Amino acid sequence: MTLEKIIEDTAVELLRISATRLPTNVVNSLQQIRETATGESAMLQLGNIITDIGIAKEQSKPMCQDTGIISFKLEVGDDFPIKSKLKDILVAATRRATKEIPLRPNTVDFFEGNPKDNVDVRGHIPYFYIDMVPGDKLKILATTKGGGSSNVAALGMLKPGVGLEGALQFVIDTIIKAGPQGCPPYRVGIGIGGGEDICMTLAKKAIFKPIGERHPDPRVAKLELAVMDAANELPIGAMGVTGSKTVMDVNIELASRHPASLPVGVVMSCWALRYGAAEIDKNGDVKIIES
Repeated sequence: MTLEKIIEDTAVELLRISATRLPTNVVNSLQQIRETATGESAMLQLGNIITDIGIAKEQSKPMCQDTGIISFKLEVGDDFPIKSKLKDILVAATRRATKEIPLRPNTVDFFEGNPKDNVDVRGHIPYFYIDMVPGDKLKILATTKGGGSSNVAALGMLKPGVGLEGALQFVIDTIIKAGPQGCPPYRVGIGIGGGEDICMTLAKKAIFKPIGERHPDPRVAKLELAVMDAANELPIGAMGVTGSKTVMDVNIELASRHPASLPVGVVMSCWALRYGAAEIDKNGDVKIIES
């Protein structure tokens, strides 16, 4: 089997994992939230969620009808033999996964309609985040993020004078505004600095950190915990019925900013924080990364 075919088959499997199986750290977090819930309705909602997760895994069927807009985060080793062909390989994998899993076709073009294969007719979706790294391996993170949680994302171009306190207040205001619309408990990613595109990209990447992993800078880690504590004081809770925590975790990524601007990006995932990851070496050996 060629390396190209191994990559394609692996990507199809990762999309299957993403749509049908939640990472262990996410399931554990949801179970812990249920154990600490004080409201009967919240416990019922969380129980239904956990039951749904089990059925989806057992039957290998999507846990939500909205299987999202597909994106891939790639870490490409300097010595990995395939680079320029990767996008074409993963587009082919997306088309296969849409039919085989199946995934709901979600790519709608304003003029061309829906091609029904989850591939953008203009070449922008699936979307790729690509980092070049040392070594001879390829790491793939495949995601199927739904539209409901994307609808409650927010970009704030704040005045620099409000500082970090103002930036974090914007985050809390965003969670308040989201309420139950994005299907909490939420996984919250925050990007601060850079520019209007950079902060949103940082926020998107932050939600795929393992739950419980803190920023290596203790000052930022302290802010993550402070935002999480404040968010969990809000009367939202699981699916908006109150009586439980509203967020599973919060992660912050910082970038230097222009002196005249303070960009803040907030990206949230619903309770179904869906992704699958694998590492492929130059010889075609595949390792599925459990989390």
